[in-house]
Amino acid sequence: MKALPLFALLSALTCTNALAPGSALAQTQVAGLTLGQPIEKELAGRESHSYSVDLEAGQFMFAAVDQRGIDVTVTVFGPDGEQVGWFDTPNGSYGIEGVGVEAEVSGAYRLEVQPFSEDAEQGRYAIELERLQAAATTPEGKIDQLFLAFDRLGSAGAAVAVVKDGEAVYQRGFGYADLEHGVAITPSTVFDIASVSKQFAGIAIAMLVKEGRVDLDADYREYLPEMPEYEHTVTVRHLVHHTSGIRDWSSALPIAGVRFEDVISFDDILRMAKHMQDLNYTPGDRYSYTNTGYNLLAEIVSRVTGEPFADWMEANVFEPLGMENTHFQADHDKIVANKARSYRANPSLGFQNVANNLTAIGSSSLYTTTEDLARWVLNFEGRHVGGEAVKLMLQQGVLNNGTTIGYAFGQGVGSYKGARTVSHGGSWAGFRTQLLRFPDQRFAVIVLGNFNYFNPSAMANAIADIYLFPESDVAERTSSDTDAPEVVVDPAILDDYIGTYRLGPGWLLTITHEDGRLMAQATNEDKFPMKAVAENRFWVADYGASVFFPRNPAGEVTHLGYRGIRAPRVELFTPGPDELEEFAGSYYSVELDTRWEIIASEGALVARHRRYDDIPLDPGEVDDFTSRTWFLRHLKFSRDEDGGVSGFLVTNGRVQDLRFDRVE
Repeated sequence: MKALPLFALLSALTCTNALAPGSALAQTQVAGLTLGQPIEKELAGRESHSYSVDLEAGQFMFAAVDQRGIDVTVTVFGPDGEQVGWFDTPNGSYGIEGVGVEAEVSGAYRLEVQPFSEDAEQGRYAIELERLQAAATTPEGKIDQLFLAFDRLGSAGAAVAVVKDGEAVYQRGFGYADLEHGVAITPSTVFDIASVSKQFAGIAIAMLVKEGRVDLDADYREYLPEMPEYEHTVTVRHLVHHTSGIRDWSSALPIAGVRFEDVISFDDILRMAKHMQDLNYTPGDRYSYTNTGYNLLAEIVSRVTGEPFADWMEANVFEPLGMENTHFQADHDKIVANKARSYRANPSLGFQNVANNLTAIGSSSLYTTTEDLARWVLNFEGRHVGGEAVKLMLQQGVLNNGTTIGYAFGQGVGSYKGARTVSHGGSWAGFRTQLLRFPDQRFAVIVLGNFNYFNPSAMANAIADIYLFPESDVAERTSSDTDAPEVVVDPAILDDYIGTYRLGPGWLLTITHEDGRLMAQATNEDKFPMKAVAENRFWVADYGASVFFPRNPAGEVTHLGYRGIRAPRVELFTPGPDELEEFAGSYYSVELDTRWEIIASEGALVARHRRYDDIPLDPGEVDDFTSRTWFLRHLKFSRDEDGGVSGFLVTNGRVQDLRFDRVE
């Protein structure tokens, strides 16, 4: 008995705080499912509803669970009581959970619906058995069944293409490109492919390198002299491999009050780069993904060739490859025929439009179809465009310490189930995209979606499973501690581990001892139990990883280990009202030309900007504060020589130590 690869894979990728299948829950009587007859119910934390359906061997069943205010998971058990599937997609409390099962034996199958979180508030859902049919026997049929959750009226969806042995062997659309006008997705539907665009800037630079017109090891200011000069040189190669230290505009501009639905032009991005005061780190020391670097590469192409980047790409790449429906969008108001709109899920409104006013050419903003991307994929074999530059695109970056990273020229080089892969994903507005290639197998998958909770990477992997790995296990273990038996640890030893540890800037992990068990709580997250698998090693199922507590020669616990991070133990502070007043004031960033007010009110600090609601700040270490707002994740206040608060540094995922000075 087996579940379709998609759903098992999705569950492996998205499970964080879910109840484990088989948990002790309040169950209702088993209800039978009848084809085409939905059942609507209410569900809350620590409850479980069971349904049954009779299947014959070789039959395929598809059931849809429509979440209407509660995030649920579905576990399927075979006639022998063994679990055959666990299904969850990253769509929160709204949208369809698709349950697809191919029966290997005849009998009664049981579907158990339960909340994703045991403390979930009551919400409604509807379950309906939508399809009973023969299980697909061809790869194409299996893909069709894989996408049944999106192949429906009133749903956004996806376009899919499969390229194998030098030709496109599968192309189809599912769902709707335009929900307002009822326009279905087809292989000729035009999508914004977001960051999958980067490989096209990559081939442009690679072609100019092979022509001797661009030097990868030259200072990028040789081509863009108006850009800032830093203490350490930023090269073109650094831009290509995301090792430049240049801040990512998508993480920096929100600090200045820019919202993603605003018009964000290519010139806006170049202006931000021109006014940068500092790098995140010494170029070449680290890999840190930055869209800005690829916008700068596009501008370098324009300066070197004397043509607008979009025009050069049209003449030198898209037209020669016959990519007639592909272009870089340099004007957000341009009308594009057959364009998919982008959507997000709204619990009360269903699908909602997501504005897309971005023209970030080079890093994003490439509009294309699965048909055209299939032509692009075939060029990696034939090299009709680019020649030797196509080979250069696989050259991976190397850090200053000699470490080779997985990023090449707009492509990630990696592996899947032992096979070499070259891939890239994309995410912007409601678009979610993935291009996955297996060069040694002459195989590629293209998946383009137009709604925010769609997971194109999981879909692409599932399609690869159908063609390349039909007998492999989909869900792979991430740690040998997963099923390790729990051991009893002396409570006094557990007390040694209590404390707060710094995983990174503004990212703390607090360990507490409650009811004989350690609990882990990261910054702005829920508290999760830790299972002792050894005296000093604990498995945290919700993290999918172990936490290790080593001791120094004196027997003290000074840090913990987590996913390769050596996290030191730190002391927190609890500022009183007078101490909070020290931080209150107005702060200005020259780099972003923006101002934030820090307000002390009712025993707490809030950060205030004219374009946002007030953002509460939580104290961490001395002079450090964090927030639940992603772009203002960590504020570290600085003091002058007299001990007065003089400014703060902002750090988030792709911005480090962006300076604000106190002006009042």
